[in-house]
Amino acid sequence: MHINPYGADAVLLMADLVNVPPASLDDLVKRCADAGLVIDRSPGEADLVATLNLSEQWCEIVDTRDERARVALLNDLLATSAAHPRVTDHDGTGWHLHYRDADLPLGGVLRALVAVGTALHLTGRGMSRLARCARDGCGLVYADVSRSGRQRYCSPRCANRDAVRRHRARHVPSSTASTAHRR
Repeated sequence: MHINPYGADAVLLMADLVNVPPASLDDLVKRCADAGLVIDRSPGEADLVATLNLSEQWCEIVDTRDERARVALLNDLLATSAAHPRVTDHDGTGWHLHYRDADLPLGGVLRALVAVGTALHLTGRGMSRLARCARDGCGLVYADVSRSGRQRYCSPRCANRDAVRRHRARHVPSSTASTAHRR
């Protein structure tokens, strides 16, 4: 089975932008470029505002556990980012598909990429493959791109911390047990 990396890349970028919101337009541009996004037009402050608004709308999709409600929110996002897919060789690296109109500002590019990427990710991998970390107190968003589809934590660090917490809750230290027994 072939899974389109376009979906994973866009979803991972959006999760990063949600978990650590861009502090400035320069920060947003750098992080998009580092993720491999081609920025065709000079970005402006409106792109940062559009990205922060997109983050809020995308988090509604992440936080919705009901599959049909999640799909309705995703379809709303897709409807507000409707663009014609197009084949391009804008950078001379070869023909490839873009899921957006030409000459969109950065905020519009992100909206189109994230909408299509999230749709590809969830329909290709499973509707449950987008969530928040299961460790109490974390709350970071993750996109499950694992083979097994069983990811529950944003990182191995959170998974380990939660495992230690569960282990300690099951095993009361013997000194505490003996002190309680003497009373």
